Amino acid sequence: MSYRVIVVGGGIIGTSIAYYLTKLGVEVTLIEAKDLASGTSGACDRAIMLQSKKPGPLLDLAIESAHMYADLEAELGADLEYRKCGGMILVETEQEREAIQRLVDQQQKAGLQVEFLSGAEARKRQPGLSKDVIGATWSDDDAEVNPLNVCFAMASAARKRGADIRLQSRVTGLITDRERVVGVEVSGEKIFADATVLSSGVWTPKLLAPLGLHVPIIPRRGQILVSERIPPMINSVILSGAYIASKMLKRASSGEKTDTAGIGLAIGQTKSGNLLIGGSREFVGFDRRPTAEVLHAISQTAVRVFPVLGSVNILRAFAGLRPYTPDKMPILGVVKEWSGLYIAAGHEGDGIALAPVTGKLMARVACGLDPGFDLRPFSLSRFQR
Repeated sequence: MSYRVIVVGGGIIGTSIAYYLTKLGVEVTLIEAKDLASGTSGACDRAIMLQSKKPGPLLDLAIESAHMYADLEAELGADLEYRKCGGMILVETEQEREAIQRLVDQQQKAGLQVEFLSGAEARKRQPGLSKDVIGATWSDDDAEVNPLNVCFAMASAARKRGADIRLQSRVTGLITDRERVVGVEVSGEKIFADATVLSSGVWTPKLLAPLGLHVPIIPRRGQILVSERIPPMINSVILSGAYIASKMLKRASSGEKTDTAGIGLAIGQTKSGNLLIGGSREFVGFDRRPTAEVLHAISQTAVRVFPVLGSVNILRAFAGLRPYTPDKMPILGVVKEWSGLYIAAGHEGDGIALAPVTGKLMARVACGLDPGFDLRPFSLSRFQR
């Protein structure tokens, strides 16, 4: 295929798009301002979780992506630390039980394999849980992966197929010709292409503002604690019901501190034995600095749910910026106002889970091919109606 595509952004979404474009035989240039996975993709957890999503287009997309992950290590010839370990959403209050039970009922009707466990059953599946946990969901379909490994493996595979990957190269603007985007400017250099795909996460609105486009993606900070290495402890992907509730808040408010911080437990264990303990969902602009107040609240939540963690040492903490949209769904597909321009951004905390399917669908869309999936619910135009 004699076609050239520029992909802006070297996170897990951008590298996935670049990889699947090269599989179509397209000439690809991937441009990243810093290094691969230096932004959100390098500051997140490991979850590939289906049961955290409401039935509808987003869950449908996640299910397809989960199927792709099952074969991705063999396809890329790389250790992605993929593990189909199942997942739990923990419940500590009756209010959480009612809300989570409604979600489970909806998911079961949609065909998702998920069940509700009693507190005793949850502790049997995951030893160490506090007696304060009165119940939990369980799904065999949830999994985990190392997002850094995925990002680097995608980039390596794309490069082997001929992709030009330019790091430390910041895109300063889009090149237009009448109503068409024909390339990008990088430090004074002009690079031209048939299609330009923006997978630049929270920075996407800044690139599109000069074109008169309002893109409602705003940063939502998440803070994570990293523990010392300990023997295997966490058997599955684990979220708290409070974390799910904070994820589904209807508006980005700067009101009460509890709403802004969105504290709720998300915990996983790396292959080397470190625990990743999150998290928060805060609207604080582009500030990536961890804060003592929020980290303390996360640690208190973790010890309440897993009392044994009271004796585990914390080595460090970090924070990342999730690209949030008002309806909690990514923006995928064509930009109708500008020919040759495409967006794949706004995944918030679902970027890891949705990376393979996003890459495959966006590669086809950018080449003018049928993606085989209805992307209309994810169109930028949904916010302009």
